[in-house]
Amino acid sequence: MHKASDIRIKNKRATFDYELSDRYVAGLALYGTEIKSIRLGKAGLTDTFCIFEKGELWVKNMTVSGYAFGSYNNHVERRDRKLLLTRKELRKLERATKETGYTIVPVVLFINEKGLAKLEIALARGKKDYDKRQTLREKSDKREMDRVYKERGGKR
Repeated sequence: MHKASDIRIKNKRATFDYELSDRYVAGLALYGTEIKSIRLGKAGLTDTFCIFEKGELWVKNMTVSGYAFGSYNNHVERRDRKLLLTRKELRKLERATKETGYTIVPVVLFINEKGLAKLEIALARGKKDYDKRQTLREKSDKREMDRVYKERGGKR
């Protein structure tokens, strides 16, 4: 069995494609076989996004693989899952998404210390191509500086 801190499924495209501002931690409404699969680390956040429907926030395209020991009542892998937030947080997010250019993106799926699945979401604005190139350049420069730093034996 995994400890709570072992499971951290990240959406790597989120930080590359979006400029993240406000972050929230939301609970997930899951079936029994879904939480068991997540605890085994069998979930993915590629191409996921959040959307409001009738005042509720839903995560779309989140993949949770089928549970190996789940019988006929195993879950659907790519179903829409409801996010659990306070009314105040939901109202704030809904107002922000009505502004132009803002969306809600899942960033990290993790298991908290109580053993519950939580999804960290962020209010995000899409990056332009030149912003993405800048991000790649900064990442490359940092890697180069770290390499030179290690070659010198940790001395600057």
